[in-house]
Amino acid sequence: MTLFCLGRGLLPGLFAGVIAVTSLTLGLAQSARAADTVRAEVGKPLQEAQKLTASGKHKEALAKLREADRIGEKTPFELYQIEYVRGAAAAAGGDNETAAKSFEFVVNSGRLPAAQQPKFIQGLAGMYYRAKDWPKTILWINRSLKEGETAHMRDLLIQTYYVSGNYAAAARELSAQSSRGASEGQLQMLANILLKQGDKAGYVNTLEKLAGSYPKASYWADLLNRVSGKPGFSSRLDLDVQRLKLVNGLLGKTADYMEMGQLALLAGNPAEALKVIEQGYKSGALGTGLDAARHQRLKDLALKNQASNAATRASDEADLIKNRNADGLAALGFAQVSNGQADKGLALMLQAIKMKGFKYPNEAQLHLGIAYANAGKKSNAIATLKTVQGTDGAADLARYWIMHLNGPM
Repeated sequence: MTLFCLGRGLLPGLFAGVIAVTSLTLGLAQSARAADTVRAEVGKPLQEAQKLTASGKHKEALAKLREADRIGEKTPFELYQIEYVRGAAAAAGGDNETAAKSFEFVVNSGRLPAAQQPKFIQGLAGMYYRAKDWPKTILWINRSLKEGETAHMRDLLIQTYYVSGNYAAAARELSAQSSRGASEGQLQMLANILLKQGDKAGYVNTLEKLAGSYPKASYWADLLNRVSGKPGFSSRLDLDVQRLKLVNGLLGKTADYMEMGQLALLAGNPAEALKVIEQGYKSGALGTGLDAARHQRLKDLALKNQASNAATRASDEADLIKNRNADGLAALGFAQVSNGQADKGLALMLQAIKMKGFKYPNEAQLHLGIAYANAGKKSNAIATLKTVQGTDGAADLARYWIMHLNGPM
């Protein structure tokens, strides 16, 4: 999975914001204390430094400020003004180390107006992030968060924990965020961290959130491949995995269409097999190449089975009901739903469930939920799928169907 950088686009904005604030005229470098003043011998080099900064001559501006540094017995406010202007010149000139040192002084002086304080604190966090000084970055981010919760500072904190290798702290922040509704990037980062930590269950849980909220093919492919490989997963559900792949657009290769077509025929559902095979032909995955004749034989077999089923459907149904064969009756009903006879097929499946006696009752509920979904009965499908339990994979697949049905269209 590709790591999504939460800090992308964030740091330049923080950096530019501080430059904008500090590139004002000396008269706007105000103090929170109205009585503060600057002596003329200090004010002159300050004003000249600001003019040089405005002209893009940042090194010259810093040199001019050293003249002010040499003046003795400066007041706290004069020191504040010097560092304010020095920070502006250094930041504009790309000297992050000097700018950060000056802005720390400005913020800690107690003279910075309250309206400017958050911008400077955020800017310092961004500067230290650029410098890869992770402890200082975290220090100033947390100070910013104490001033007030902001999404971009929270994102930068997570990013800093991640790039500094503190995966446990990053995971804690991301887990807390995901419970409130995390962004795709945050979930991607959490998934990466959980993989690094070897937390397979946590990774799959996060992957489910990604597939449910941001239904991309890559998330669904990873999720469905992993569910098939879980301990205890039953091969009886292979066709159900293929069904989820189909509705999520994950069947693409010739082997995918052939496998699902064959599994559907084995399940006694030639109508479903034909739909898959025809989609394979339409996509170009079937009907071409050296195996084109084999593709045609599978299609012919599906057509033959469909015709045979249609001829014996009434008698088959009667025998299944007479023998109270719930599994067979449910399979017959599912096949009829696939063949476009939704009402009749669903009625048979419900009749089978009332019979009880299923060999795999959770599988029967899963198939009823899928049949409802295929029939366009979303609310019935979700209600049924929520009842599926067990540890053989049926419950996982039911949950994924609900995710698919509830996901963004």
